[in-house]
Amino acid sequence: MSELKQSSFPYYLMFTTALCGGLVMVVEVLGARVIGPYFGVSLYVWTALITVTLLSLSAGYALGGYLSDKHPTAPWLYGLIIASGVLVMLVPSLKPWAIQLSVPLGLRGGALVSAILLFAPALLLLGCVSPYVVKIAAREWASLGRTVGVLYALSTLGSMVGTALAGYVIIGFVGVSRAFHLCGALLVLLGLVYFIVYARRLGALAGAAAVSAFLWLPERGLPTAVMADGTTVRLIESRDSFYGNVKVVEYHGTQMQTRELLIDGLVQGGIDQRSGLSIYEYAYLLESLPLEVKPDARSALIVGLGAGVIADRLQQRNIAVDVVDIDPVVVQMAEKHFNLRMKRPVVIEDARYFLAQEGPRYDIIIMDAFSGDSTPSHLLTREALERVKARLAPDGVLALNVIGDAKTGPWLAPAIVGTLQTQFSEIAAFPLFDPSDRHARTANLVLIAANRPVAQALATRIPFAHALARSTLDLGLRQGRLLPRYPNPLVLTDDFNPLDVLDVELHENIRKSILETTPAAILLHG
Repeated sequence: MSELKQSSFPYYLMFTTALCGGLVMVVEVLGARVIGPYFGVSLYVWTALITVTLLSLSAGYALGGYLSDKHPTAPWLYGLIIASGVLVMLVPSLKPWAIQLSVPLGLRGGALVSAILLFAPALLLLGCVSPYVVKIAAREWASLGRTVGVLYALSTLGSMVGTALAGYVIIGFVGVSRAFHLCGALLVLLGLVYFIVYARRLGALAGAAAVSAFLWLPERGLPTAVMADGTTVRLIESRDSFYGNVKVVEYHGTQMQTRELLIDGLVQGGIDQRSGLSIYEYAYLLESLPLEVKPDARSALIVGLGAGVIADRLQQRNIAVDVVDIDPVVVQMAEKHFNLRMKRPVVIEDARYFLAQEGPRYDIIIMDAFSGDSTPSHLLTREALERVKARLAPDGVLALNVIGDAKTGPWLAPAIVGTLQTQFSEIAAFPLFDPSDRHARTANLVLIAANRPVAQALATRIPFAHALARSTLDLGLRQGRLLPRYPNPLVLTDDFNPLDVLDVELHENIRKSILETTPAAILLHG
């Protein structure tokens, strides 16, 4: 008697279709968190993942059709599913090898090749499921058209549920590595249940026990590395949030001890643990420049908390500070590891949504919302800046932190400045790199914008700064300049916003810098 003659097997076949369809999407969504810390969570990473997913599934459909004609039996189907589960479980272990092999290929090539190496084999085998299920069903069910329709509907429904679960639940509450172990184990168990219940091969119980043991292996310890100059680098905590991989890293050298907050590998702020001072120059500029323009400021809104250095410093200057950040994990890390004590609760919300609501007007708005290496493009459109202007006092000041270099600084590629100039009459720029050096590495660029004179900012002096920040901070202050109005600039809008495309070379340089300055053991953990 064939399996389909057993009353429950048709339903198990339908469950198989839905589960495999769902796990395909879970693997795709999780994939961005695997390669994101190395290649950025950008347009090119998602393009690579979608391309690899579609290519793998297409090849899987063809292979599944061929194999189902040669071996049209359920054991072959569930054997392929078990193999795909093993490959999914191996993704966290194979990640270091695949990433290090792909990094020399650059942002676009590296993202594509790493996605192929890590995800294509498992997705190809999962692509075999649909034609195999149809082949098995066609042998027994007369109403083939309706059956195929139901099976494809279940697969699509599973994909929808899998996508929602990955985005809303799995990443934030399970973690990426354990999620791959869990997804792989589900596929292996799906196959083992078939062999135990329907094929009566009880020896598969040993396989189920082995999968369970593998799934609950203890987590690896947090890594420590030693840099070429003898500095010890230690990962303090690593957590996957819904918006990125958040790490706290300590550096212990002969002269000082520092601590940094990283999101997908990019530094979001850092302090000297002994003095509490910021070790990054842009924090001093974002704090001081707006107050030079508006010294009587009494309120400030900070978009993007980071390590909380700027919020803490403004509070010490008796300014009422509101902070909006989309990621609660960042807030928890800032409070736990950087001694942040906010007088007002941090608003956990997308900044664009927050700004669109009615609320108080602020003397200063500071936008420092980078996550990973992606430009916060939805906060830089004309429509977004209209909302920023509406929440700013008439004589208020906007301070903006972006990343640039000598080739892509906004005075050479004036999209950001041109868009700012649709809302603000004066803009000053403070590049933390030398614009005359076309080989300069990427660095921060602080912009000050207002509908009032901002020339006072050019006379800013910051006498107290950490030694690690001093030289670059002085460079930025010396190079401060008022920007001219650009004729016919590219204005970014919600309808046309090509920043991801314009910034691809910049993003590649950022990733290169991250890989050169952060030990691989730190980046590869998690």
